Amino acid sequence: MELVHIDLDRLHVSRMNMRNGRKPPSIDDILPSIRERGVLVPLLVRSSEEETFEIVAGRRRYFACLTVKEEEGSVQSLPCAVMETGDDAAALEASLIENVARLDPDEVSQWETFSKLVRQGRDTATIAQTFGVTELAVKRVLALGSLLPAIRGLYRDDEIDRQTVRHLTLATKAKQKAWFALHRDPESYAPTGYRLKAWVLGGESIATDVALFPLEDYTGPVASDLFGEESYFTNAEQFWTLQNTAIEATAEAYRKAGWQEIVTLKPGEPFHRWEHTPLPKDDGGKVFITISHDGEVECHEGWLSEKEARQQSNGEPVEVKRTRPEASARLNTYIDLHRHAAVRTVMLSHPGAALRMAVAHMISGSSLWRIIAEPQRAEGEAMAASVASSISEAAFSAARKEVVGELGFDVNIDAVLAQGLRHDTSTVFQKLLELSDDAVLSILTIVMGETLEAGSVMVEALGQQLGVDMQSVWRADDAFLELVRDKESIQALLSEVAGPEVAAANAAETAKTQKIVLRDCLDGTNGRTKTENWLPRWLHFPATHYTERGGVGAVSRGEQISNLMDT
Repeated sequence: MELVHIDLDRLHVSRMNMRNGRKPPSIDDILPSIRERGVLVPLLVRSSEEETFEIVAGRRRYFACLTVKEEEGSVQSLPCAVMETGDDAAALEASLIENVARLDPDEVSQWETFSKLVRQGRDTATIAQTFGVTELAVKRVLALGSLLPAIRGLYRDDEIDRQTVRHLTLATKAKQKAWFALHRDPESYAPTGYRLKAWVLGGESIATDVALFPLEDYTGPVASDLFGEESYFTNAEQFWTLQNTAIEATAEAYRKAGWQEIVTLKPGEPFHRWEHTPLPKDDGGKVFITISHDGEVECHEGWLSEKEARQQSNGEPVEVKRTRPEASARLNTYIDLHRHAAVRTVMLSHPGAALRMAVAHMISGSSLWRIIAEPQRAEGEAMAASVASSISEAAFSAARKEVVGELGFDVNIDAVLAQGLRHDTSTVFQKLLELSDDAVLSILTIVMGETLEAGSVMVEALGQQLGVDMQSVWRADDAFLELVRDKESIQALLSEVAGPEVAAANAAETAKTQKIVLRDCLDGTNGRTKTENWLPRWLHFPATHYTERGGVGAVSRGEQISNLMDT
């Protein structure tokens, strides 16, 4: 058995835990104590996959810590006894409880006991083994010695909480005296909890682990907290002087490496990947350096703003000759929505693609990844009705109803994400734990379909990769014919549907008359031979133009995919 402290996010309840169930356990009786004192009795765990640990005993303590984390935004690592092969869980748990039962629950009394043992020559490892706790737990208690006796008395009498004590250990003795004077004065305000941290550090909490420079270059004081897990620079002016010098050195190193331009953003100014285009160094890509207010620095290599990327062509601005497109904006929306509906429906049979797409979104971002559902905003009732009644949309809706029931959601909802907002994340997570991998992948695929951006390059990429057959799911309707307004395009459509001879015979007719002939050929009415399974070029994967003028968004995005594949 090994006693260690383990981060909360590396722990999960073992399915072998006899108390493991669907509902979170009742923690009302232990929550106040854990809020005030933390976890005293170590959790019994065993090693799991990917450096995580499953909880064999201590499920209620674990859930209480999850609650504390939600309340405070963070939680300390938990004391755990890691079982080895052959260990008997019941015996280990009983031994731990017996040892901790011999330890006074009052941490100030623990400090007195531990301090006495240290003066007698005991080291922290021996003390930890004696009382069945981790060495880190012993060090935390011994750190109470850095507090003024009067403050330790407040903690012993439960007048201040654990978080306040932790932040007070960051303070110098003079700062502790100033705080204690405020606490005793009924007319003054003594900060507590997270507000105390800002008060102690002078409003800025710059952790030492964000420094780009060697720590030995900093000559000012450093404050370490009670648990020795974090330390902070207390001289912000000296920190920023050293950090800015290091940032400039980083930028110079990029210049020497051949990057043409390094952009250092102002502190706090964000870098949004979705507003930029990835571009290699040799093609003019830039390096963007972001600096957070708490001193953290991040370098984003190989990016160019979308505006600059559009203008760039071999280093020279491109003069765009503007011509009237063959497809109007409304027609483009119609095309995009139908292509979107078809792609996400076919994706239902390819959960592996959805999973990889989700990972790609997580890494590089997307204009929809916040996370929100694609709104599918149609322009007009006819367009909305066309998409809603399509074969693709009906198939996707049916698949969605099959999976939402497994989550316990309302099967009549419009989107899984919309319903998900009404449920606590941990509750949804617990539900997912009860489902098989196949069921979870099915839900993932639905959610990925809901967040797939209509009119995006990803629709084109998936459509080509998955071999989406629009011909099997789309039929020409009145909404489509109404949106086609370009005379040259109508003539080309008529030639495809009715044949070159009929198209030539009606070339001089109005667009309205040509569309009537087109409709007759598609329906097989007024003596026309019915044309089966016709699909306009705009809806193919990849899509193509009817004229040299272009103007169809799906074609342009398809060309982007082709260019990427060529490179």
